[in-house]
Amino acid sequence: MKDVKRIVLTGGPCAGKTTALVKIMEHYSSRGFKVFTIPEVPTIFLQAGMDYLTTNQRWFYEGEKATLTTQLSLEDAFSAMAETLDDPVLIVCDRGALDISTYLPPEMWAKITSLCHVTSEQLLGRYDAVLHLVSAADGAEKYYNTTTNKVRQEAADAEGLAKARMLDRKVIQAWAGHPHHRVINNHDNFDTKLNRVIREIDSVLGLPQAITEERKYIVKIVSDNIPNAVESEIIQTYLVADPDCEVRLRRRIWQGGKTVNVHTTKKHLPNHEEIETERQVSDALYESLLAQADPYRHTIHKLRKSFIWEGQYFELDQYLDRLNGLVILETKGITQGESVKLPPYIKVVEDITGRKQYYNYTLSLNK
Repeated sequence: MKDVKRIVLTGGPCAGKTTALVKIMEHYSSRGFKVFTIPEVPTIFLQAGMDYLTTNQRWFYEGEKATLTTQLSLEDAFSAMAETLDDPVLIVCDRGALDISTYLPPEMWAKITSLCHVTSEQLLGRYDAVLHLVSAADGAEKYYNTTTNKVRQEAADAEGLAKARMLDRKVIQAWAGHPHHRVINNHDNFDTKLNRVIREIDSVLGLPQAITEERKYIVKIVSDNIPNAVESEIIQTYLVADPDCEVRLRRRIWQGGKTVNVHTTKKHLPNHEEIETERQVSDALYESLLAQADPYRHTIHKLRKSFIWEGQYFELDQYLDRLNGLVILETKGITQGESVKLPPYIKVVEDITGRKQYYNYTLSLNK
């Protein structure tokens, strides 16, 4: 079967998806890919006369059911077309199936997916990656407007900005559980945001890319009340690998019991480049692969809280077991010279950016 990559580009209102889609089309077409872009289905429906704010519950239900079935039909149709082509194919969806769930009561979403004979877990499995662009309403308010989408329902006023930020976080939570779910920060220079999108897609396609440092800090938590944080437990085991490779087996468990197992390989190349590949594995394969655990390394066990603060995405890891007491805050995509907007409920103890002794791979070593 042809290797076709299907990626979701999602995010809150005014996140830059429209511009990013153009950039993706131009960039990968010039590199020999056939790029299909699947339009945002709710926007098509709104332009055709659908009213998602209607108080008519029967109309709302039928409209949302039609939105999901149309989304899936479009994805399947373009996937079938992709199979006929000799060129490598990239399918980019302007939002995906799980975005629809953020606008529905859980019981209605369950009913609609049941009628479509799918589950939320199966819908997650339809995509190779989910890239979430943070809304300009969070940390880049001066750029927030409705000019790129005339049917946008979140106005550019205080109430609209608050609504957009809330929706942004709901979308992130809807996609929690996907093994390649990446949140792309806001930046003063929008090209930086676009370049991060390209980097993440390169990773999915298995293309070499320059190694970049993540900003990392040892921190002290001032308050456990972190607003809108997505909480999960991570169990990370490193497997025996060649000297120029790093192989990681990770089990991540979210609140509610959702569990995802991911096998990741990082191959280090000359010229400060690497190729990273990820694949989701079943519980049975996960247990089998544990037999390949590196005997010179401990398993990393930590609790993670993921959240957005002023347009920047953070991951707060509280280590357990032999590393108990170590708390590390990390954010990605911050360019050199750009400041990190640290939240008030976290106090930085030490900046450890680039210090290999605090990489998980090093922390796992037996000492």
